[in-house]
Amino acid sequence: MIIKGKAFKYGNNIDTDVIIPARYLNVSDPAELAKHCMEDIDSNFIKEVETGDIIVGMKNFGCGSSREHAPIAIKEAGISCVIAESFARIFYRNAFNIGLPILECNEAAKGIDSKDIIEVDFETGEIYNITKDEKYKAQPFPNFIQKIINSGGLVEYVKNELGS
Repeated sequence: MIIKGKAFKYGNNIDTDVIIPARYLNVSDPAELAKHCMEDIDSNFIKEVETGDIIVGMKNFGCGSSREHAPIAIKEAGISCVIAESFARIFYRNAFNIGLPILECNEAAKGIDSKDIIEVDFETGEIYNITKDEKYKAQPFPNFIQKIINSGGLVEYVKNELGS
């Protein structure tokens, strides 16, 4: 699967309170969460994001609490992929659990700037910065992770596997 979108770039240690502020943690509707995604760090994010766009972070993206609200808000906002140098482990797991593709790639995280147009091939791990005509290489997803993402998350994947 290949996706293409505009990059929104953020720095190191983007925590879950920045991704979805704690004042919205009583909200369970993904569409409502999406309306507040990144609002405390980038008030224009939700106005500018389009379906298919990509978030790029640096080190330790998604640190902080273990809440699933953060990757849910990102996915529901239309983000097709998050690329970072590294992810907080609980965010990493939560992202795959809800079917949000994330890739670790130092070169891409450093080389991509906000508003660059990016193309990602999940099968090969290739990341192409169309704006700068640069290519980067991330580790492609193992087949079982790709199946989880394609199913829309772990719950749907298990349902499919069990035939429920």
